[in-house]
Order: sequence, then C-alpha cells, then structure tokens
Amino acid sequence: MTTPRVLVVAQAFKESLSLGAVAHAVATGVRDAGAEPDILLGSDGGDGLLDALAPRLSHRETLIAMGPLGSPVDVDVGWLGSKTAVLETRLVCGLSLVPPAERDPRRTTTRGVGELVHLLGARGARDIVVGLGGSATMDGGLGMARAWGWVPRDAGGNELPEGGGALVELAHLDPAPKPTACLLALTDVRNPLAGPNGARVYAPQKGADPPTVELLARGLERLVAATVRWGGQGLSLQEGAGAAGGLGFGIACFGGGVLARGAPWVLDQAGFAARLAQAALVVTGEGAFDRTSGEGKLVGEVLRRAAVARVPAALLAPHCSGAPEGVIVESGGGWWDDVVLAQRARIAVTRALTR
Repeated sequence: MTTPRVLVVAQAFKESLSLGAVAHAVATGVRDAGAEPDILLGSDGGDGLLDALAPRLSHRETLIAMGPLGSPVDVDVGWLGSKTAVLETRLVCGLSLVPPAERDPRRTTTRGVGELVHLLGARGARDIVVGLGGSATMDGGLGMARAWGWVPRDAGGNELPEGGGALVELAHLDPAPKPTACLLALTDVRNPLAGPNGARVYAPQKGADPPTVELLARGLERLVAATVRWGGQGLSLQEGAGAAGGLGFGIACFGGGVLARGAPWVLDQAGFAARLAQAALVVTGEGAFDRTSGEGKLVGEVLRRAAVARVPAALLAPHCSGAPEGVIVESGGGWWDDVVLAQRARIAVTRALTR
C-alpha cells in the first residue's frame, strides 16, 4: 500500500510558534498518522518570508538600519542571486521590536526601510522584494521616503517630526528621486490606505487607542492630499496600499513600486501547484483563523487553491471561526505549544484520510 503524501504548508503562529517549530510539529503529526509529509515553508509577506525563500536564497547577510523608535537595529536580508534582494519590514520596523509599554504608532517610523533600500541598491540590487506585515508603524511610508530625501513640511514650512502622528500637520512635500532599484511589495492584506477599511483597521494592534486611531486616519488623509501631483489619490485606493500602516502606499507613491499579494507570490516561488497535484491532502494553519484570513492571508489562499484543485484540506488553528465548508478543522484549547500542535495534526490527518 502506498503511503499517502500530505502537503504541509507551514507558517509561523504569531507571537507563539516560529515557522520552523510549526513545520517540525505538523510533520511529526503527519508521520504519526501514517502519512509522508511534504513540507512547504510559507509566508504571505509578513513573518517568515526569508525562511520561506531559504531554499532559493544564494546568501543572507545582516545590515544596520534605523528601527521603529529611532535606534539602530540589525536586520537580516536575503539575496536571490546577485541582483535581487529580499527584506522583511517586520525586522526593520516591526511590532516585535517595540516593547508593549512603548507601542505608539504616532512615533514609530519606517525610515529604516528606506535606508535599507538605498543601501541594497548601492550593493548592486536591481530589484528589491519587500515583505509587508507585522509593522509597528502608521506613517504611510513617509518615513521611508525621508531616507531618500523627501521632506514633509507643515503650513509654516517647518519640517515635521518622524511618525504617523505628525501627518495631521502635513501641508506639502519637498520631493526627491525614486530609488534606483525596482520595488515589489508583498502585501498580506487587501486594505486601501484611507477610509473605514483602510490602514486604520490595524492601528489598535500597534498600540493606538480610539482617539489616536482617528488622529492617524486624518493624517493619512492629509498624506493623500499632499501627494495628488504624484498620483497619490489613485494609489491610495490600490488593494494593499494600507498594508503595514500605509507602507504599501508609500512604496507605490514615493518609490514607484508595484504591490502584489504575498501569499500567491510565495506559493508560486515554491512550486505549490505541482506539489499539490501529488498530494492526497494539504494541511495548513495559523494562530487565529477568521474572516480576514481569506483577504490576502496565506492560509486562505492555500485553502482556496486546494478547493479549486479538489484536494482535501485540513486546518489547524487554536482559534477558528468561519472555516470554509468541507475543510477538516482542529481548533480550540487556547494557544498551542509544539507538542499540542503535533497531536492536533495527527488527529486532523487521521480524520481526513479515513473519511
């Protein structure tokens, strides 16, 4: 009897289990269920992008850039050959770099992303893939643009301080040239920049209380108004412009970059379609699955593609609501450790292969 092959699309469980820990635990559960795991390390442009691309990276290196609160941070970046660089914004201006008591998106900046783009271009990068997700910022990418020479000013001509909180005073911008490298931003959400479903939706996760959310939202509206001559109005409506507190918008507007959904891009890089065709089952998961999981997240994309290909799917999620019909679901019990995840994976695979 042939051992069934199970395609495991692993990603980190936010602030709980790393990508490697998830992959190892689910693979253990698959083997315990009598199947053979095919491990695909995944990402939707946020946590784990470099690890997901590890089999294709020629090398990795550590560079220094400004962190979200202005202090320098060491940032791991990867290279796909000698001309394409990959960076994760969460490693530059991510929420994990800001202690909970200091989380305030009025002050945090994306300047470090701009510094790295400039540095990578100087090191020979013609293309730079920027994974958006997990940021602590709400500055619309203006901090990044400042590193390229853009200067934001208030009505009196004074330069504004760093951070999203100052955008409400933005009156006009002194422009600067775009970076030499072509930018591709991988988004993990579909939100536009402004409006009720814009970047403001994620501001509370970054430490903003209701009054601060309104302040930041007004600031992003001022940013759009100040960038009309550079196409800001139209770019602000793009799917993913609101990713990473508006960094998606900044990459498109100030950097002339292209926005793309991260999950499909990463899956295509890993040969997902061919591997899915050889699988009897696909297993994926995340810490909390809800309606937003189908709006650009990796798990939603995996389940959608599995349904189209008519391959059975299993979902592992400590917290789950609104899973697609027909998907085997293992959830509940609060946040899991690797032992629990392996146990739940074994149960899910056994259920799926015997029904």
